[in-house]
Amino acid sequence: MKIMKLNTAITTKPSALLIAALTTTLLISGCKNIPPVTSGMGSDQIAPGQKFSKHLQVHNPELGEKLHISDIRSRTNNDLLEINLSLTSTYEKTLKLQYQFTWFDKDGFVIEAGKAPWKPLDLHGMQTETVPGLAPTNKVATFSLYVREVPEKFFKF
Repeated sequence: MKIMKLNTAITTKPSALLIAALTTTLLISGCKNIPPVTSGMGSDQIAPGQKFSKHLQVHNPELGEKLHISDIRSRTNNDLLEINLSLTSTYEKTLKLQYQFTWFDKDGFVIEAGKAPWKPLDLHGMQTETVPGLAPTNKVATFSLYVREVPEKFFKF
């Protein structure tokens, strides 16, 4: 009789382990849509707007959460860097903005600081607008787009 109990205990224990293993496997396979964590950055791991985030400068964190650069196109035009940047609003209401490009040389130094004027830009709810820029000199290697919100008191009559 003791042998029978031992056999019953042995047969029930492996089936419990099998059920636990199958349950764990199903739980893990259900999470396969989560991108893997690696040391590099793959395109699947980049949230919308993160890819070009180094080019967008917004000093208001609340406004920064409502904007991202969705695309950047560049070319050389008469030895000058020409940019077409797509600025996208993730906010459902209209944003009254101003923008200004800052241009940098290959060593990261600002070229012609403070000479570019602030330009107006209205982004309506969830809209993407193309923002053009032309470098002031052929020494430009990269850029940043500075964006600020126009306070309501300046556009209300």
